[in-house]
Amino acid sequence: MAIDISQLNRAAPPSPPRPPAPVKPAEARAALERQTLEEERVYRRGVVTVRDLIAPASFEVSPTFLRLSGVYVRTLFIVTYPRHIGLGWAAPLINYNKTVDIGMFFYPVKAEIILKQLQKRVGIFEAGIYADAEKGKPRDPIKETALRDIEALRDALTQGIEHFFQFAFYVTLYAKDETELDKRTQEVESMFGSKLIYTKAGYYQAEQGFNSTLPVDNDELQITYNMNTSPIAASFPFISSDLTSDNGILYGVNRHNNSLILFDRFSLQNANAVVFATSGAGKSYAIKLEILRSLMMGTDVIVIDPEMEYKHLSDAVGGTYINVSLASEAKVNPFDLPRAVGEETKVDDIIRSAVITLKGLLRIMIGKPLGEAGVVGFTPEEDSILDRALIEAYAKKDITPETQDLAAVEPPVLQDLQDVLEGMEGAEDLVARLHKYTDGTFSGLLNAATNVEMSNQLVVFSVRDLEDELRPIGIYTIVNYIWNVVRSIRKKRILVIDEAWWLMQNEDSAKFIFALVKRCRKYYMGVTTITQDVNDFLRSPYGQAIVTNSSIQLLMKQSTSAADLVQKTFNLTDGEKYLLLESGIGEGIFFAGPKHAAIKVVASYTEDRLVTTNPEQLLELEEERKKAQGEAGASPERRSPVAPPPKTPQKPPGTERVPGGESEEASVEAEAEEDAAALGNQQAQEDAASALLAGEGRPADGREEADRIKGSFAS
Repeated sequence: MAIDISQLNRAAPPSPPRPPAPVKPAEARAALERQTLEEERVYRRGVVTVRDLIAPASFEVSPTFLRLSGVYVRTLFIVTYPRHIGLGWAAPLINYNKTVDIGMFFYPVKAEIILKQLQKRVGIFEAGIYADAEKGKPRDPIKETALRDIEALRDALTQGIEHFFQFAFYVTLYAKDETELDKRTQEVESMFGSKLIYTKAGYYQAEQGFNSTLPVDNDELQITYNMNTSPIAASFPFISSDLTSDNGILYGVNRHNNSLILFDRFSLQNANAVVFATSGAGKSYAIKLEILRSLMMGTDVIVIDPEMEYKHLSDAVGGTYINVSLASEAKVNPFDLPRAVGEETKVDDIIRSAVITLKGLLRIMIGKPLGEAGVVGFTPEEDSILDRALIEAYAKKDITPETQDLAAVEPPVLQDLQDVLEGMEGAEDLVARLHKYTDGTFSGLLNAATNVEMSNQLVVFSVRDLEDELRPIGIYTIVNYIWNVVRSIRKKRILVIDEAWWLMQNEDSAKFIFALVKRCRKYYMGVTTITQDVNDFLRSPYGQAIVTNSSIQLLMKQSTSAADLVQKTFNLTDGEKYLLLESGIGEGIFFAGPKHAAIKVVASYTEDRLVTTNPEQLLELEEERKKAQGEAGASPERRSPVAPPPKTPQKPPGTERVPGGESEEASVEAEAEEDAAALGNQQAQEDAASALLAGEGRPADGREEADRIKGSFAS
């Protein structure tokens, strides 16, 4: 019998549904975590992260560069190094005044692997050397040098002195456009090429190169060079032209890396400084800033000002400004003696030193050309006469080697020397030449006792009003006086000699300044010499010696005629020489001992107004001061609450009383009118006083009270 299967399927009862399989706890936790992570992912899509903030808006990849939000980026990698590289060879890259990123990767290599490879190389080189020797060929220094280097490296690796690495060095440059990027690439390649280090730019690897210099420790270029420990240690670029210290004052900004040049000149072997620059380059501006900042650190400053440039600064800080001229009241006696410091100093030595100094001054004053060379000086006879006369001039004032206290005696003056010379045989010519400094035109400069004081923290001696002929004499005398004070009281001081080339014109004054520069360190003083006539200063043998004995040198913009001499004197490179030729105002090179750096002198707004030497700016400041003084003079009258007293009426001309004249009647009538007006005013005052008393409820006939009120009205 046939069976219909479809009918059987319809007839069969449906099977009951299976119960769901139980979920394991681990699967439930995993499902919950997936759901939580998905919700977190959805939430984070609307949250700004740090990555979103630092990510570029656009990212364009080209074969030789990247373009990040309009900024062009290129990465260079080093291909090969020379046999020897100096310490800090990458320091110019840090001092490069452009934005760069540097990436360095070190991959250690086991010594066993390297030693096995080096052993093979030794065998190859030795076999080559022996083969050349058997064939009679000349020796190959390249193979011999390589063999010595390999043997030295094998010894160092075996002893553990050196380790071996694979070293990768990448540099990423940034620029605003492709042309500037190419220019910076050439500059960096030239920088490395000058040290025989060759670089290449990643071609079709711009993105990988950029990623390799990001601070994520991801070397995607993998371009390495085999190196041992010593050259790798020399590869660290963190050696910069840095002149920053914990103590000192601010001199300016380092143009290499924009750091601050903070330095204490007294921390060097000596505190002397020289400043060379052309006119208008900013040398006086820089020194004024140093003076102002040194005063804040408690240092005493003495300035010899040839052009009255320091007066405004002196007035602002409450300094002492002394104007030395023929007609001024300030006098400096060249015969002054220093007070003895310490028991070891003898009066005889002080007198002899003063005589030698005075003879140098007298050579400048009354010396005459001698010989074919025309050297200014004295004949042996005149020199001997002056020597005896100076000693007798001091003895005339009871200053002898037996004198106990030099402070208790009065030193002689130039007239005393002339009096002594007049009583000596053979001194007639000297007396005639000396006469103009005692009784003649120049008698107001040196022929008087000293009446100036140096008790202030800032003392400025101005010699602007001295004639050119007298200026070297005046500066010599002032410096000698300062030196006497410095030797008497030991204190932290700075002496600034502006336009020092005046003293280089005479051998005696140049010799005196040189001796001062050499000896001032013992008395805790530093001498700053400033000059714009570089050629005359450096061609003098004493000028060269002053530079040698100055630990600080500030070179600012130089003229083309003096650039070669400055380069030779200071051992400058060609780049530093051209930097001085192209420097702007306030820019130059700052030397401090063995270190030097390019500097830009900077000042605050207040400092700039105090130290500026710009004539236009000085004129504006002068006009502001005059305007302020005018307002100050007018303001009390405007602010006064008391009305000015009434003016006495003036009689018109021609109304004077002339007896018997026609104007007598007019004068009488005018006086009658004045009397009537006075009576009217008096009646009005009495009426007002009575009304006031009546308003207060007091009797109107109170005469004393009424008179008091009437008097107040009149006043």
